[in-house]
Amino acid sequence: MTIGKGDMTDWWQCVTIDAEMTLEIEPSLSERFPGLQAIKAHVDDVRVEKSSVEFQQFKEGICQEAKRKYTLDSLKDVSIFRCYRDFFWKVGIDPTKIRPAAEALVRRILAGKPIPLINNVVDSYNLASIKTEVALAAFNRDELKGNLLMRTAKRGELFSE
Repeated sequence: MTIGKGDMTDWWQCVTIDAEMTLEIEPSLSERFPGLQAIKAHVDDVRVEKSSVEFQQFKEGICQEAKRKYTLDSLKDVSIFRCYRDFFWKVGIDPTKIRPAAEALVRRILAGKPIPLINNVVDSYNLASIKTEVALAAFNRDELKGNLLMRTAKRGELFSE
């Protein structure tokens, strides 16, 4: 499958929940943040490439929809964004300086700034974040080793690509 070409409504047909690799949440995180969830899925046969013209037209539709749905003043009252902001405060991040991802993307649209084009995969999950108001991330499964653990970073630990 190539994300960004063809019928965009059929993306889900290539998504499977990966039973081979587990994703666990560290017990201390679950205690600190009751209800914290992460969902993992595996998308097969993806080619990372420049986003197509069709995709850019699809993106424009999502951006127009966001402009109709939100205003800069109303964003603070969107319940999902409010939850993300509360979570950020709880973990020591000021969400007025570092915005939750989906909110930051919507703010860019409302401010008349373009959504950065990276590649068809990143661009697709950015649009999905805008549409659903939920933070998303993607990782190359071939680069992941072993089972996954969501945990608090250790002091001095650096995030690497």
